[in-house]
This record gives sequence, C-alpha cells and structure tokens, in this order.
Amino acid sequence: MKIALIPFNPVVGDICGNIRSMRDSLRFCIEQQTALAVFPELAICGYPPRDLLDKPSFITDTQIALRHLLDLSEQIDIIVGFVYRDESKSGKNLYNAAAFLSGGKINTVARKMLLPTYDVFDEDRYFLSSPEVTVVRIKNKRFGITICEDLWFPIQSKYTVDPVGLIAAKGVDYLINISASPFEEGKLKTRLGLISDTAKRFNMPVLYVNQSGANDGIIFDGGAVVADENGAVCAMSPRFSQEPYFIDTENFPESVQQLLPDKNQDLQEALAMGVRDYTRKTGFSKVALGLSGGIDSAITAAIAVKALGSENVIGVSMPSRFSSPGSIADAKELSESLGITMYTIPIEPMFEAYLAHLTPYFFNKEFNIAEENIQARIRGNILMALSNKHGWLVLTTGNKSELAVGYCTLYGDMCGGLAVIGDVFKTRVYELAKHINANGTVIPESTITKPPSAELRHNQTDQDTLPEYSLLDAILREYIEHQKGVEEIVKIGYDKETVLRIIQMVDRSEYKRRQAAIALKISVKAFGEGRRIPVVQNYVPLDHCKIADN
Repeated sequence: MKIALIPFNPVVGDICGNIRSMRDSLRFCIEQQTALAVFPELAICGYPPRDLLDKPSFITDTQIALRHLLDLSEQIDIIVGFVYRDESKSGKNLYNAAAFLSGGKINTVARKMLLPTYDVFDEDRYFLSSPEVTVVRIKNKRFGITICEDLWFPIQSKYTVDPVGLIAAKGVDYLINISASPFEEGKLKTRLGLISDTAKRFNMPVLYVNQSGANDGIIFDGGAVVADENGAVCAMSPRFSQEPYFIDTENFPESVQQLLPDKNQDLQEALAMGVRDYTRKTGFSKVALGLSGGIDSAITAAIAVKALGSENVIGVSMPSRFSSPGSIADAKELSESLGITMYTIPIEPMFEAYLAHLTPYFFNKEFNIAEENIQARIRGNILMALSNKHGWLVLTTGNKSELAVGYCTLYGDMCGGLAVIGDVFKTRVYELAKHINANGTVIPESTITKPPSAELRHNQTDQDTLPEYSLLDAILREYIEHQKGVEEIVKIGYDKETVLRIIQMVDRSEYKRRQAAIALKISVKAFGEGRRIPVVQNYVPLDHCKIADN
C-alpha cells in the first residue's frame, strides 16, 4: 500500500486556506496513485489554536471544513487531525481528534488520550481525554491511530495509561502517529529513539508524521519517520519541508543510517523557518533591524536573509558618539556581504536634543543608565517609525542571556515584533557565527573576536556588568532550562555568590520579559508561555532567609 505522510504547514485559524492547501496536496497524491494520505495533528485549524477553541463558531467551522475533503476521499483514504465536538456532552465536549475519511464519508474518529499540560502545552484546558483507543481497517490492514503525546508514554512518567500498549493488544499491522511536536535543540535524537523503541517493543511498524512550519514562536520541524517491526528506522523525510513523503508498506526500504544533523545547521534552519513563517503568516514581506556592528545583530541579519532573501531585509545603522569606528565599519561590511540595503541614521542630534531638554531635571546627577537607555530608545523609535511608514516588521536582536538577566532596554533594543535569537544563549550565538562563516566570511571576523559591548558609554563592555558569558550561560542553563535551585547549582562547582547574583538578576527582570517580543523557541524552556513566572514575586529558598525572631 502506498501511503503519503504529509508534514503539513497550516496557518492557525485559516481553516479555509488550510483546506485549500490540503486539497492541492491530495490531488497530487492521487496523481501518484496513493492509497492513503496522512496529515498531522489538528491540521485543519493549525496547532496550537489556544483560545480560538473557546469560540463556538470556530469549532463549527472546523466540522464543516472537514466535509470539504469528503469528495476526494472517494479516490484516496485520508487521516487528518481536527477538533471533534461531541454533541452528546454538555460543558467541555471537545477532543483533539483524527478523522479517517474513506469512500466519501467520515468512517471513524480517533481521539487523543494523553493530553500534555507542560511547557507550551495546555491541552487539558480545552480537550477531554479519550477513554478508548482506535483501530481502523484500510485495504485489509489494521492501523492503530495515535495523536502526538499518545506516543510519549514511556518518557512522560506522569501518565498511567499507555495508548500504544492498548492498541497493540488489539492486534494491528501498523501504528500511525500524527503529531505537532515542536522543535528543540537535540530533540530529534529523542524522537527517533522513541519511534524506534515503540516499534521494537510492540513488534509493529510505526508511521509518524509531524507538523511543519512555525506558529507564533513555536517552530515545528516537520519530518516523516518510518520504523519497521524490528525498530529499525527505514525511512526519514527531509525536515523543515511540507512535501509529501511516500512509503510503500509492502516494500519497506532497508534501515537508513540515522545521521543526526549538525547542531548549528539545524539551529540555523529552525530559526530561518521561524522568521519566514512569522513574517509570511502575519502579512509582512520585508523586515528591518538595527545593525550595531555586534554579533547579535549580525546573526539576526544573516538568519533573516536566509529566511526571506537579501532583497527583503533592511539594516539600519544608528551610530552615536559612543559608537566605535570598528563597529560602524563592521555593520557596513556585514550589509555588503549579505547584500542587504543599509541606511545610516546618526542618533547624535536626537540624543543632544533629549539631553538639552532633560538635563535641568537630572539635577546634576552623573551620567548613568538613564542616558544609556535614552540612546537605546531613540534607536527603537527610529526602527518603529520606519516600520510604520513602510510596513516592515522589526526584528529584535537580543539573545537569551541578555533577556534572562535584564541586560536590555524596554522600548529600546526590545522594540520589535519578533525576537529571532531570544531563546539562544550568547555562547551559542558565537558558535552559530562560526558555522555561518565556515565556507567564507559572511560575518566580519572582528565582529566575532572583539569584546561584546552595547556601546552606550565610553569604553563599555558587557563584562563591566555581567560575568563572562561562558559562566553566565552555564548557570542560566541550569536555573532556567534544568530548573535547579541554588544549592544544586553550587554543588556542580559554581561560586555561591555568583549563582545568587545571577538568579536575582533573572527573577528581577521578569517584568521586562513580560513586555518582550515573541521569541522563537528552540530550547526545552524558553521565555514566554512555556515559563510562567509571576512578575510580582519574591521567592527566596528557606535556607537563604530568616523566619525565626532570633
């Protein structure tokens, strides 16, 4: 049987557009004499739909849209993710479901059993858990249908029921899993291992297809994977693509070597997809960003060019009295190597005007962060003015290290619609820069080698305020991504005073992150919806505070 696994790239809420794209894919599959086409989780409405699921009309439209695939199901069987409403129930009555369409009708509806409620997932807020698993017969073969998290029982210890085990007990020939599994660095290895182990554990082939594309800050790397009954991964489609991947169940290929991608190339591809989809799906065609001559803006510009083409990226150099000649030259060299348009708008006249008006009210206090932030906010204002005038999307250029400790300016360098590297630690930024330069200089070498600086005062470097980035990032990773406490981090070998200082900076900067642009998520714990820390809070571990009067 020829099966098409389609790593579909939906636009959340664009039910009409999604159905049109599905119909195009199905017609192509029919031309290829395909028996079954399989789309990812919630493909009709896009994942994650979030509180759109609270709109009754939205649910009704997904039900109606499903029927617009029925005519094509007379020529090809279809499995597609959608929202199922159980009209027999009052109150919460929605299921994350998969419809099996065949012969011009809805043959069966499979419902998701395991509902994730961690990180960016909040499915229990909207959906009911299925009380049963689903097996369908297609061309005299029995297929068990599972939806994303249903496959992850061995890894997520909080679950007590194994949907795949229940399906295997019914006796099936193949297991299908339709997913919307977000990209994370290093996750592919875990995912492949899970698929392989599942196939081997139950002695049945697994056919897996994942959503492609990006919605808001969540990136889906797509990809179809097939493992045979021995657990050998025998087919893998290219990731970051929505092209149908065809597999013949009667003639599985030999196992393929599971070559994991280069981590820097993988990260670059993921971020480029995030920029491309966020820009396209929000209706923009061009982006703009400030070019400081530093490494963060250089990386952001390079990723934007990869995503959108050099003709759609505009760099803006905004030098001040503190901008070094080297940084100005680096920005110019970068724009030339990337082939992007660069405008130079000096901020000195505006900075002087601000100081002239504000100096009487600064009451002779010394130059400090106030004057530094004025410069950053002038630059943010310029970028937003250009955005308003020309319809460009502004990309922010701050990295995760800066965002973590608040080394950024509200309404200044934080201005923009998308934080491209907001989930990328500074040390990873340097690694990515070296990767981009591997086949020739794109990012000026001096941008990579010079000490990082905001250049908001004379002779400033980041390390005037922050620990060395290698140390900072290591502690941030333990605290934010591994969620370890002070003592646990100290036991690893870090100085306690430094750990306490960094954690305090992180906790005190939550108010800034709450107002930050959407960041493309590439880690296990990104700032934003996956990390929900109160702004007004003052948690201190009990062994670091005093309760008793004495």
